[in-house]
Amino acid sequence: MTQHDGAWYDRMYNNRALVPEHETHFARWRDTSAQARKAHRCMLDVAYGHGPNESLDIFPAEQAHAPVVVFIHGGYWRSLDKADHSFVAPAFKNLGALTVVPNYALAPAVTIPEIVMQMVKAVAWTYRNIHRLGGDPQRIYVAGHSAGGHLAAMIMACQWQAYAKDLPAHLVTRGLSLSGLYELESVMRTPFVQPSLLLTQAHVDQASPAWLPSPRHASFMSVAGADESEEFIRHNHLIQKAWGKKVVPVCEDLPGLNHFSIVEALTQPGHRLQQLAAQLVR
Repeated sequence: MTQHDGAWYDRMYNNRALVPEHETHFARWRDTSAQARKAHRCMLDVAYGHGPNESLDIFPAEQAHAPVVVFIHGGYWRSLDKADHSFVAPAFKNLGALTVVPNYALAPAVTIPEIVMQMVKAVAWTYRNIHRLGGDPQRIYVAGHSAGGHLAAMIMACQWQAYAKDLPAHLVTRGLSLSGLYELESVMRTPFVQPSLLLTQAHVDQASPAWLPSPRHASFMSVAGADESEEFIRHNHLIQKAWGKKVVPVCEDLPGLNHFSIVEALTQPGHRLQQLAAQLVR
């Protein structure tokens, strides 16, 4: 992998600098999330463990035995919250799915590999408990944005029976990642996030999904906004190159979308991302 200076990595990875109106997106997410929690039945702050931030929000479907989408938020593993992302739940509900939105502890209090294990714990909790809330534990799928896309890919690569013997080997068979990051070597070289993430080479080796064995039982869809930096577009295509087109049949750069508007497109009827969401839960 070609190496560059720190200023180049900052230009490529600082999405808030690349999208000056990012605060408008965040405000919209907060407002529409509050509206979603008010308008739709939900169970908030359900504990999936006893560690920091180990809670999740559940938005049931209209019908029983519904497919389940675990949506993992982004924020460079160091910011944002599940409460900022309730707005995705109505879109999945309209597709007949139950939505789970987990929180996780944020860097620098924890490392990225520790966050990965929190998400493994959240998905395991979902498998063991979601039948009580109308979800089908045999149809648990994962989606995520940015750092959440990275975590979704790590969930796809998880060796579930090594984690717990009561879990099926193929617990999660489908995933959808928006603007995900699939190798952490370049992130480790990015000065503006490294003081928070404190990445080491061991962390990079453990938690770079593109460097892990391909989950051959699974189907993983990866998209990015065509208006994102060349590095985010490289990551988007990297996972298909690493895991192969059979496992990653969809790898698209979506026109007119930046790093933040891509999440909003997930909720827009008729958008390509809505089509992919429908494929995820079909």
